Amino acid sequence: MLAWVALVPLLVVLRNLSPKRGFVLGFIAGFVHYLTLLYWLVYTMNTYGDLPIALCMFVLVLASAFLALYPATFSATLLNLCAKPGICTFAIPVLWVSFEYMRSLFFLAFPWELIGYSQYNNLLLIQISDIFGVYGVSFLVALSNATICLTFLYLTKKDWKKESVTKKVALGAISVFTLIFVLVLSYGKWRIDSIDKLVSSSPSIKVAVVQGNIDQSVKWNPEFQRSTIKKYIELSFLSKADNPDIVVWPETATPFYFLYNIGLSNMVIKGINDTGTTFLFGSPSFIPGKEVVEYYNTAYLVRRDGKIYGKYDKVRLVPFGEYIPFNKWLPFVGKMVKGIGDFKPGVKGQTIKWNDYSLGLQICYEIIFPDLSRAMAKNKAALLVNITNDAWFGTTSAPYQHFSMATFRSVENRRALVRSANTGISGFIDPVGRIIEKTDLFKETVVTRSVPLIRTTSFYTCFGDLFAIACMVATAICYMLEYVYNRS
Repeated sequence: MLAWVALVPLLVVLRNLSPKRGFVLGFIAGFVHYLTLLYWLVYTMNTYGDLPIALCMFVLVLASAFLALYPATFSATLLNLCAKPGICTFAIPVLWVSFEYMRSLFFLAFPWELIGYSQYNNLLLIQISDIFGVYGVSFLVALSNATICLTFLYLTKKDWKKESVTKKVALGAISVFTLIFVLVLSYGKWRIDSIDKLVSSSPSIKVAVVQGNIDQSVKWNPEFQRSTIKKYIELSFLSKADNPDIVVWPETATPFYFLYNIGLSNMVIKGINDTGTTFLFGSPSFIPGKEVVEYYNTAYLVRRDGKIYGKYDKVRLVPFGEYIPFNKWLPFVGKMVKGIGDFKPGVKGQTIKWNDYSLGLQICYEIIFPDLSRAMAKNKAALLVNITNDAWFGTTSAPYQHFSMATFRSVENRRALVRSANTGISGFIDPVGRIIEKTDLFKETVVTRSVPLIRTTSFYTCFGDLFAIACMVATAICYMLEYVYNRS
């Protein structure tokens, strides 16, 4: 609920500042926000990276400062372009979406918990994501903040850029927001009903999700490899009574090179054969080259007889976790992080063929990048599967944040989503974004559910982030017009 009013204090304070001062204020607001949102980085780096707490705090501060540049630039741009209060009704949400979208671009992109994600449990509102993506929901929430801000300024007789906020402007903003809100709710109701009908007439399969709850501190210890595999096989065998079509293990559930380490690989294949169904699981892999070995974070789909249907290599790698940006200039960074990888990215949009259908895989935080799920749905994936290892986050809020964002990938592409996490949160999400079931953190469990296989193509799947791009184009045009006007 707070998201609907969260920006109001910032907007009210910005109203008569210069763009330069607005930038500073926006930076401070963003910096405080990201410090509290990403505090779990300190825990992760200190616990599993063996970095000193002071260095962990420094990295958190650096990351928060970098991300704070987006609300800072939003604030400065708003003050540059929005000279009259009447313009603010649409200028605020358009600019907000523009800078949120910019945060998803380039190699250091990190679109973690955009403001639209705050509504992941509001089924009626999030249905517009199959047209506009999560950015449509962000627009609606930002529009609410703009409306409340203008109404507050009118009621308290405060001005915007030295100009009074009239009753007409306030009522106009309220009317626009009310109309759009009602249309969004109506679309949501209609879309939920239509997708539910589609699901009821679609084929389905049973999927078992296994959550092994393997301690991250011992996961890669060779002494615990056999016990880890044994635990996953035993938990998987419990699902046999439910007769699942696929059993899903988490990211790097097999802490060795599958098919290369013969003994442990045979142990996994025997477990698959004994369970008598298809398995999907994560494992590191490599391809030997003439000069250098290429490493991948991989998901394998293995038949009950041990033969491989196919594999998926993670595309979106974690900076400083799975690869080091600017490694040539930052050779010392590799020594700072324990067990840091040097992985190569896979092919975007790659799916795994399974019988007459295709599966779309996302490994770990790939699920926060809408374009990856969209590329797979566009490539005929009938089911989305997210395998992850959120043990890195401990009992912080990060696993809950991570899971909330997965909901939108289902709605955007109208696909069911299955999620298997090492320590949680694992679960099932249907094509309208309902969380059918989710597990608790740090609990050994296996859950089996029926999920639909859908091949319909949503507007968002076909055309992607057209809405967010349009907001960016509108912002750029307004900025150029403002520049020309000031020069003339």
